[in-house]
Amino acid sequence: MNKILSVSAIVISLALSSSAMAGFKDQTQNRGGFQGPGIAVSTVVEALKLGDDAAVILEGKIEKSLGKERYVFSDATGSVNVEIDDDDWHGITVTPQDTVIVKGEVEKDMFKTEIEVDVIEIKK
Repeated sequence: MNKILSVSAIVISLALSSSAMAGFKDQTQNRGGFQGPGIAVSTVVEALKLGDDAAVILEGKIEKSLGKERYVFSDATGSVNVEIDDDDWHGITVTPQDTVIVKGEVEKDMFKTEIEVDVIEIKK
């Protein structure tokens, strides 16, 4: 009798947690947001002309690491240093042969301009 009650309790708790998770999935899938035009892909030369904190999307290659989360990014128009925090890689591995899309902001100071990357993805 105790075994039947234990099994019944487990089955009921699994059923309740499954229905709760289904409700959670429904809520996350129904989240809204903007759909429409956004920021266009820029070239390195165009990005270097933008102001501080301007949003930018670049397509090109990461040539090499400079250490401390900094890399050289290049496209057909030139190159710029980018900062990609370790947690922004999200498990992807990139080689200098891969074409990537980086999304971030222009960071300008008195002596240099670089791109602070928020999102990086391999171009498909």
